[in-house]
Amino acid sequence: MRDDETPPSAPTRTLSPAAPAASRTGLSAQETAAPAAGPAPWLLRLVVVGLVLTALNLRPAITSLGALLEEVRDGLHMSGSVAGVLTSVPPLCFAVFGVMAPRLARRFGPGAVVCAGMVAITAGLVIRPLIGGTAGFLAASALALMGIAVSNVLMPVIVKRWFPDRVGSMTGLYSMALALGTSLAAAVTVPMTNAMGGSWKAGLGIWAVLAAAAILPWIPLVRERGGASGHPAAHRTEAPALRITRSRTAWGLACFFGLQATAAYITMGWMPQIFRDAGVSAGTAGVLLAVTMAMGVPLAFVIPRVAARMKNQGPIVVFLGACGLVGYAGLYLAPSGGAWAWALLLGISNCAFPLALTMIGMRSRSGAGVVRLSAFAQSTGYLISIPGPLLVGVLYQHSGGWGLPIALMAALMVPQMVAGILAGRDRTIEDEC
Repeated sequence: MRDDETPPSAPTRTLSPAAPAASRTGLSAQETAAPAAGPAPWLLRLVVVGLVLTALNLRPAITSLGALLEEVRDGLHMSGSVAGVLTSVPPLCFAVFGVMAPRLARRFGPGAVVCAGMVAITAGLVIRPLIGGTAGFLAASALALMGIAVSNVLMPVIVKRWFPDRVGSMTGLYSMALALGTSLAAAVTVPMTNAMGGSWKAGLGIWAVLAAAAILPWIPLVRERGGASGHPAAHRTEAPALRITRSRTAWGLACFFGLQATAAYITMGWMPQIFRDAGVSAGTAGVLLAVTMAMGVPLAFVIPRVAARMKNQGPIVVFLGACGLVGYAGLYLAPSGGAWAWALLLGISNCAFPLALTMIGMRSRSGAGVVRLSAFAQSTGYLISIPGPLLVGVLYQHSGGWGLPIALMAALMVPQMVAGILAGRDRTIEDEC
């Protein structure tokens, strides 16, 4: 049984700001701490609100840009290659800045870092439409994505710390909010832009309001620094983290995570443009992207639970990959005629993300092992995902159509399935390291 699937009947392991001993002992203490008085109910409710609002803000900076990419390109005179660089910025920032999150959390506390992340998102979304030039737009986007990166990494940490006996349900809650924020931004960005006079700058900047709202619940937690320092376990993980590279399962997970992230960011960055070039209106293209992203709302609950009951997750990997292959074939053969079907199929395929997170939790026998595996798989995976959106932009610009880019997307599904089958075997990294 994994830590993130602890049933309600299991012994409660409370880790709260009222438990300084636990905060001094790090990850191993979190797994063995004796029950202690929990935080006040109002504080727990505030953390729940903070988690939901934060999750809602982890994708709109990306999907809102995808919905208005053509207008942004025209307004900033971007080439297709530069637009490809722009769609590659999210995984690059997630790989670079996400690595900083654990150290920042030890220094300042996870709540304070997430609060700062929401401030960075707000500032980036405000500055991005106002600053002139492509370089400034990229820099402001990177600022917002830095906030997303550290918050994305620390969300599971906060869930485990404040809700140690409800990790599954709370993870499902913020996963649903994340998918909702993703689809909401894709669906309403274009209509809101039209309602505000048709300015892409207003359509992108309006999302700063939602990010600013997410700052508020974390303010009471900014001074809370329990668990922010003195983590012996955190220092002890550095040497084992080097040995994890000997594990085929770890590498399979890293490649699977990276390839599914590649597909996701290509979808968020380019799918609306594919439909628009096929004659679909801008508003409908945004709704189609929203449908794709919205598939993650119900499936984020279903897939992890099904996967947890299976010793080998390979069949789920193959099913998701097959949906992706059919969806890409449809985009190539009849992009506008079957647009809704392709959006649904690609939405199912993109649910490889919650499957990857589930397998990370299942492929180690200890909480510390899960932390090491998660850090390795996600940081390596995001690095793997960087070239994909850029290459799609280059192929689109030089081929003058979507045939080659879609062929690339479909081709990447094959190694994704192979890596997922390798990662889904019933074994742990401890068996291999």
